[in-house]
Amino acid sequence: MTSRKPTILHVIDTTGPGGAETVFLNLAEAVSIEGYATLAMIRGQGWVQTQLEKRKIPFVVLSPFGFLSLPYYWAVFKLMKYHNVKFVQAHLLGSALTFAILNLLTRTPVVATLHGKVDVNPNEGFILVKRWLLKKGLNKVVAVSGQLAEYLAERQLFSRAQIVVIHNGIDVDKYQMPDSGRLKREMNLPENAKLVGSIGNIRPAKDYQNLIRAASLVVAKNANVHFLIAGHSKEPLQSELDDLSKQLGIKEHIHFLGFLDDTPEFLAQIDIFVLSSKSEGFSISTLEAMAAKTPIVVTRCGGPEEIIRPGVDGLVVSISSPPELAVGIERLFEEDSVTLYVSNGFHHVKADFGGSSMVQKYVRMAYEQLR
Repeated sequence: MTSRKPTILHVIDTTGPGGAETVFLNLAEAVSIEGYATLAMIRGQGWVQTQLEKRKIPFVVLSPFGFLSLPYYWAVFKLMKYHNVKFVQAHLLGSALTFAILNLLTRTPVVATLHGKVDVNPNEGFILVKRWLLKKGLNKVVAVSGQLAEYLAERQLFSRAQIVVIHNGIDVDKYQMPDSGRLKREMNLPENAKLVGSIGNIRPAKDYQNLIRAASLVVAKNANVHFLIAGHSKEPLQSELDDLSKQLGIKEHIHFLGFLDDTPEFLAQIDIFVLSSKSEGFSISTLEAMAAKTPIVVTRCGGPEEIIRPGVDGLVVSISSPPELAVGIERLFEEDSVTLYVSNGFHHVKADFGGSSMVQKYVRMAYEQLR
């Protein structure tokens, strides 16, 4: 797994699964420049490593020792020299900071992609030092939405000249799948049950409390509706959500499926896609639902507002407002215009959020830094 060819290094400091990790994998697989090798660097075992192995992407595992840990930086420095690394594509703040520091020493160009406001904690330690290092050590910072770019500039972690907006993209064609009906069979749900689905790991920003409270309002009117949440579980939030479902008397209508590796199959089986978040840097799952031709209702939580055209591709409602979210879901079950939403959304995602367009923008940026 060594190469003396010049190498492009892709780095992330989480093990997944998640949206940032998916973009990391897609770029590591697709960003190709003639004459350059590809190498990924990850922090440990997990979903990301499994996916790298599945996609046959060369990788190394190197666990961080903490901020300003000299042994860790020395190990990364030696890795870069051994593999003749000429360009680094980093994801999330931890990796961005590591390679900003190394860029000051090696002058190896670094582009860092940030995927949401939760990636930036203005209250973390050594913030003034980190702010200086990030401004001096990163060649470019990619924000996955315009709103995130504005937020990053306002926090002054980066200069405005550093920040570039590149929306995430997906392979639209792989989401064209028939409804297998597998989920209803496995959960012993009636054939005529209506399924409302959501995708995202169990964490505060997804605001699943909002979804569950909206579900209680929907189920009160239509007991045939079931809510399916696909995402990696995390305590204590998972238990809190389970307790809320019980308190509201809809435990039998809320189904936590855990992480699902086959998003296209899941989307093909649901009747409505809901994004209930209070904060999103972008939202790959919203793009996926559009590509799967699934009716959509999302909250005004940041990135999705740059994807969905309200009343054209789907419905957009206020954050943390269960009554509004419930009305949006009910409208999608009832309105004749849903077919038009789905058609508009599909053509919109295909034209403006295709994966090849995203990759081309990253490739151009790499070329610019390598000149």
